[in-house]
Amino acid sequence: MPNGAEDGGGNGNRSPVRRRRRVLTANTTPAEKLRALRGLGVLGGLAGLIVALMVLPAACTAGVNARDSARWFDGVPADLDTSGVPQRSRILAADGTPVATFFYQNRVDVRLDAIAPMVRKAVVAIEDSRFYEHGAIDAQGTLRALVSDLGSGAVTQGGSGITQQYVKNLLLTQADSVAERRAAKEISAARKIRELRYAVAVEKRYSKDEILRRYLNIAYYGAGAYGIEAASRRYFSKHASQLNLAESALLAGIVRYPFAYDPTRHPEAARKRRDTVLQRMADLGYIDQTTASAAERQPIKLHVQDVKSGCVTSEAPFFCDYVQRDILANPVFGKTAGDREKLLKRGGLTIRTTLDRKAQKAAQRAVDAHVPAKNSAHKAAAEAMVEPGTGRIKAMVVDRRLGSDKVRGKTWINFAADADHGSSIGMQAGSTFKVFTLAAALDEGLPFGTRLMAPKEFTPVGYRDCKGNRVGDPGTSLHNAGDGEGGKPFSIVTGTQHSVNTFFLALEKKVGLCPTVRMAEKLGMKQATGKALQQYPSFTLGINPVSPVRLAAAYAAFGARGKYCSPVAIAQITDASGHRLKVPSAHCEQAVDKETADAVNYVLRGVLTKGTAAGQGIGRPAAGKTGTVDDFSAAWFAGYTPDLASAVWVGDPRGGYKHPMSDLCMDGRCYGPVYGATIPAPIWHQSMIGALEGTAESPFVQPSSHFFSKGSGEERAKLPDVRGLKVGDAAAKLRAAGFKVRIGAPVKSDYPKGTVADVSPSSPRPGDTITLRPSGGKQKHRDEAGGRRRGLPG
Repeated sequence: MPNGAEDGGGNGNRSPVRRRRRVLTANTTPAEKLRALRGLGVLGGLAGLIVALMVLPAACTAGVNARDSARWFDGVPADLDTSGVPQRSRILAADGTPVATFFYQNRVDVRLDAIAPMVRKAVVAIEDSRFYEHGAIDAQGTLRALVSDLGSGAVTQGGSGITQQYVKNLLLTQADSVAERRAAKEISAARKIRELRYAVAVEKRYSKDEILRRYLNIAYYGAGAYGIEAASRRYFSKHASQLNLAESALLAGIVRYPFAYDPTRHPEAARKRRDTVLQRMADLGYIDQTTASAAERQPIKLHVQDVKSGCVTSEAPFFCDYVQRDILANPVFGKTAGDREKLLKRGGLTIRTTLDRKAQKAAQRAVDAHVPAKNSAHKAAAEAMVEPGTGRIKAMVVDRRLGSDKVRGKTWINFAADADHGSSIGMQAGSTFKVFTLAAALDEGLPFGTRLMAPKEFTPVGYRDCKGNRVGDPGTSLHNAGDGEGGKPFSIVTGTQHSVNTFFLALEKKVGLCPTVRMAEKLGMKQATGKALQQYPSFTLGINPVSPVRLAAAYAAFGARGKYCSPVAIAQITDASGHRLKVPSAHCEQAVDKETADAVNYVLRGVLTKGTAAGQGIGRPAAGKTGTVDDFSAAWFAGYTPDLASAVWVGDPRGGYKHPMSDLCMDGRCYGPVYGATIPAPIWHQSMIGALEGTAESPFVQPSSHFFSKGSGEERAKLPDVRGLKVGDAAAKLRAAGFKVRIGAPVKSDYPKGTVADVSPSSPRPGDTITLRPSGGKQKHRDEAGGRRRGLPG
């Protein structure tokens, strides 16, 4: 960047650098002579032009051409845009802590009163000491520089003041194409005239203080820091308002040659330059000589802060990447991809997200603990957490770092998200999709006690898709998972608890394939590629590839009593001026009847207590569903409370069918076949406990009584026969079998007095209360008494 005339001429430099005058000698080559002549020609032309421009506005010229020329130069250019400079955008968590920063140029625009006064004095002193005295063009400095340049045959002194330097930086910053950037840098009379004309317009439009503020915010200070605030944070980890004299002088001195005076690369050169600035300030009377000398004796003390652009170094890299892609892909943030990228990396946005740092850390710890990034089996895991009733994504993790797949333990693919937010094509959902058949059945009013035969094998015929087409293959036989359940009837409750495939195929047939598909669609489900769900009889078994974040949002709807909200990651965006931008909405709606949702919650709670995920409860009301994909190619668990929902996937990025988890050993631990309860459910268990720690628990709502019209749907328990036993012994035996006991009124019976004569109910559910009625003594039978009265034989 060209320096001010005072600095360039050596005034105030304690050790001015003498430049050799270039002369033409016998050894000068023809090419060098030609370049020298061209340079002299350009400089001579510029000198004449600038003198004319300085004289024209004040002269009493005669003639239309002269008057029009003066007006043209003195007028405000129509294409002058000073609306702003590129500023970095920040992604913040819900609590305001930083998640990531994006920028083309690391810049934070600040007010003048947010810049230490010594910084302003130091910059004016070394760059343009007459800044507050001259107009857009400093005649003295410009002419002196031109005389020196003409005498040497080369550009040896800068003639640009602060206003002209601001304009030059502004034009370079606003250049989008290679051609525009080349034009902004070229050494030509046309460029210089354009800059001078813009400088005149800027001086008309803004005060000197505002021009200085804009210059301080646009100048480059080396090491990727643009503007005084970013430079202050970069080199000293403090705000520009907190800079002391020595630090102010150091930064002011960097601007002339940012690379050469970068204190992290060239500390000695940076110190000498700082001392030059301090002496210049003393010469001008901005500080006294004693103060300048004291500051010169101070060593340079840096506290470097390295600011990276993008998500790679973020503590929540895949959530950050989700937000980035949300902005870059959504037309609400710009008509074209280029417009959206410019907004993100230049717009100075403050992007407040939905990320809960506690939930994020809990999920990351859980995933990393069970499926380490560089595990020996090359498996991967992903989890997404969504808040019921709002759709806010609270956490999103993958067990790897964001980066090239060529590096072990890294990936660019966000396995927790859809293709448009992370390039994943999704993973088959397995039995987690049974919840949609369950919800469709309960929505049709089927009670919990509805029982269907679940055969060992099931032939998928008699189904129709939503277009009315018959689907299914009479030559195919579908069977149950590795647990081997089947060959007997199940209720809606027990069929779900044990995740019986053939039961759900029968239930889907009873309810209808299309109502099941429509239920899933109402809850936001679609393939991770964005395509519609595939409609086949095996729909309920989870043949569709989906993402954890969509599955978590669907399950969250049950926790919110049927209110579905599409997942969102952005809560609010403000631009550099503080104006709020429109952000994507969660589009919440009552997708499922509240009573249906309550019934689903009742059934899925049993999965964590009596079903396939028994023992994975989290100490508060919770519900969920395991999912195991064919041939153990992947495993899932999706679960929720009224406050938080989560979906966990574990599989192999290289291909689940090619690398199944049928006999998994990982990092010295062997699991055998991996079900949804084997690894995904423990990840869910650990992450949910951590995410909900310290929050009050919320209860589910008890289902409507009509769902119990055929009983609770639970399996009947085997009741020990305790009749004839002493009451105390009978009570102990029943309690040992898992029942509660109460003692009823005595009854007359043939059992000895004091022993148990009657037990009710005779067909209880597990955990029911059993009433014991002791015998009050023997009594005559009605038949005997009646017989004697009628004279019949005994």
